[in-house]
Amino acid sequence: MTNEEKRALAEGFWAVLATRDFEKVGAYFTADGLYEDVPTPDAGARGPEAIAARLRTGLGSIQGYEHETHRIVVEGDSIVTEHTETWHFDDEHSVALPFVSIHEIDADGKFTLWRDYWDMPTLLGAAPQWWLDDIMKKAEEVGLR
Repeated sequence: MTNEEKRALAEGFWAVLATRDFEKVGAYFTADGLYEDVPTPDAGARGPEAIAARLRTGLGSIQGYEHETHRIVVEGDSIVTEHTETWHFDDEHSVALPFVSIHEIDADGKFTLWRDYWDMPTLLGAAPQWWLDDIMKKAEEVGLR
């Protein structure tokens, strides 16, 4: 793949995530692809179905989601995206959460790695208690805790 094709792949990925179609997001990954939120204490999610479940855990119950890309850098098989995700939990609670995301891509154009770097206190300081309770419950159900 050319760097332009890799950039287009990343742009398409973020566009699909913005729709919160978690199964389509999972389809971007290899069977053993890893998604990891660096600030969290768990081992992440491996494979398309587990990645979709992890995303559903955090983003599935929020009212709205916006994604703003600031820059995408492609070097070799690595794609780095600086972006902001705005999570609208409900009418009274929202957070603009800055991210740096790393993707590694294989020769077939599938992601083998997605690692997100973000600030846990920013998220926890804005999240309502009902959302925290919900993700803890869902995390247990899908084996993230």
